Amino acid sequence: MTVLSADALVEVRGLRTWFPIRAGVLQRVRGFVRAVDGVDLTIFPGETLALVGESGCGKTTVGRSLLRLVEPTAGNVWFQGVELTGLSREAFHPYRRHMQIVMQDPGSALDPRLTVRDCIAEGMDAFGIGADHAERTERVAAMMRKVSLDPDTMWRYPHEFSGGQRQRICIARALAVDPTLLICDEATSALDVSIQAQILNLLSDLQADRDLTYLFITHDLGTVRYFATRVAVMYLGRIVETGPTERIFTAPRHPYTKALLASIPSLDPDRRSTRPVALGDVPSPERPPPGCHYHPRCSVRRESCSRDEPPVVAFADGMSRCVLALEQREAEIHAG
Repeated sequence: MTVLSADALVEVRGLRTWFPIRAGVLQRVRGFVRAVDGVDLTIFPGETLALVGESGCGKTTVGRSLLRLVEPTAGNVWFQGVELTGLSREAFHPYRRHMQIVMQDPGSALDPRLTVRDCIAEGMDAFGIGADHAERTERVAAMMRKVSLDPDTMWRYPHEFSGGQRQRICIARALAVDPTLLICDEATSALDVSIQAQILNLLSDLQADRDLTYLFITHDLGTVRYFATRVAVMYLGRIVETGPTERIFTAPRHPYTKALLASIPSLDPDRRSTRPVALGDVPSPERPPPGCHYHPRCSVRRESCSRDEPPVVAFADGMSRCVLALEQREAEIHAG
C-alpha cells in the first residue's frame, strides 16, 4: 500500500514511460526506449525542485508525463491528494489548468500566426476564464505587465520579439490560467547568460508573488544552486539521489552526483586533479545495464553492482540509490 505525504502537492510513484521501437514492414514492436523507468518523486507546495542529469536521461519525459503530453506506461501520479492516473482526457482537463509548462524553445512554443494577445489568451479560452473578449484582453495586459512587457505590444506577432521577450510571453501564457505548479523545462538554456539571469529573477519574483511551485528541469548545475530548494538527480530513467540543494552541492552521496558536480568547470587545479569522473559513455536507454544502471561508468563500483538492483536508502534529508549509501547511512548514524 502506497503511503502518501500529507503535505505534498505532487506525488509520483513508479512512473514509467517507455516508447516502442518498431521495425519491419509490419512495424512490429522489437523493443522499448525506457525513457522513464520507475521514478518516485515528491514535490511540496511553494518549493523549487530541480530535476537534473545529462541529456537523454529522461528529465523532459518526466515533466511531459506529469501533464500527459505523453502517456505514461505505468505508475501513479497524485495532485493535491487526487489520483490522476487513469482519468479520461475529459476528467483530466480541469487539472491541467493547475499544472502548466514553460518549454525550452519559446520560438516553437508560440504559434507564429497568432498575435501575442491571442497566444497568452489561449489557455483562458480553453478553460473559460474571463467573461468575454474584453475581460480576457485586460487580463492579458495585466499578465504582460507582470512579466515586464509593454501591454501595447500585444497586437504584434512573436517573431517581432527577442528570444528573452518570447520566453516572457510563454511565462505570461502559463500564468494567465492561475496554475499551482509550473514545470520549467530547460526554460533558460536557449538564452544568453545575461537574459537567463533576468528570467530567473522574474521566476523568483513570480513565485513569491503568486505562491507558485516549480519543477525546474535543467542540466545547468550553476543555475540549480542559485535557484532551487531541493534537487533530484536523474540517470538513465531513474532518480538516483535527492536532497536539499546545498547538501547536494557540498556533500553528495551518489557517485553519479559527485561526477556530475565534478564536471562543472573549475579554475582550481587541485580540484581538477582529484575530482571523480564518470567513465565511458551513457548506455542506451533501449538496453540499460543489469543491476545498477550506473555501474559500467562508476569508479567505486562493487562486484555486486553489476548483478543486483541498488537499494533505495532513505536519509533524513532525502535518498540515494546506491549500495554504498547503506554504509554512508550507518556512518551518519554513528556520527550523529
